[in-house]
Amino acid sequence: MAQPAAHLLSALNYELLSFPSPEALARAAAEQWSAQLATSTTVALSGGRIAAGLFRSIVQLARNTSAIHNQHFFWADERCVPPDDSESNYRAARELLFEPLAIRSSHIHRIRGEDDPASAAKLASDELVLIAAKNPQGLPVLDLVFLGMGEDGHVASLFPGGAPQPGIYYPVTGPKPPPRRITLSYDVIVAARDVWILVSGQGKQAALARSLAPGGDTPLARVVQGHKAARIFCDFSLK
Repeated sequence: MAQPAAHLLSALNYELLSFPSPEALARAAAEQWSAQLATSTTVALSGGRIAAGLFRSIVQLARNTSAIHNQHFFWADERCVPPDDSESNYRAARELLFEPLAIRSSHIHRIRGEDDPASAAKLASDELVLIAAKNPQGLPVLDLVFLGMGEDGHVASLFPGGAPQPGIYYPVTGPKPPPRRITLSYDVIVAARDVWILVSGQGKQAALARSLAPGGDTPLARVVQGHKAARIFCDFSLK
């Protein structure tokens, strides 16, 4: 079992869970994900170091669980690179999650980062619409979206200063390399049943505090303010 949370804070629109280490954070998120596999069939993954820990932990927990094979896997964002590139979010999930669990290819809906970004975004949008349920506004409703957070408060490939766009997936040019990316929209992230944000590293403490403050204006703040039930896992305590 994961180490107990060092701190838990509940607010009207989010739950903050703090853990003593990245490993404890990843294990706890995997345990909570494993516990709801039977009622969750559409999940959007993210990349990054903490996502790798999550993938390793869920493999250990779900290896003998048939429910993992009912999941349809999408992405919160992807870099515009080939699928075997070291920067590819898909590659990390393939190596650490899909191959160890023998996930069927028909349940893996990768974003084609090697294609024209506008075409890849449309194809990814069309696939998600075919699989996910829809809300009254016609947006697909993912059961669970995993997000990371950068030191500037960005989530997925939604960066500070970027104008929100309508729709499902769309291309963006961000400030971090590789700059060309495809991201889920704020609208679809906020429409998800559950949104879990994994925040690892002391260097992100200030951005998380700013995001959770009244009137926060980071991309994470926009998600938290819009979703009203986000769950945030971090490996530090907010003062």
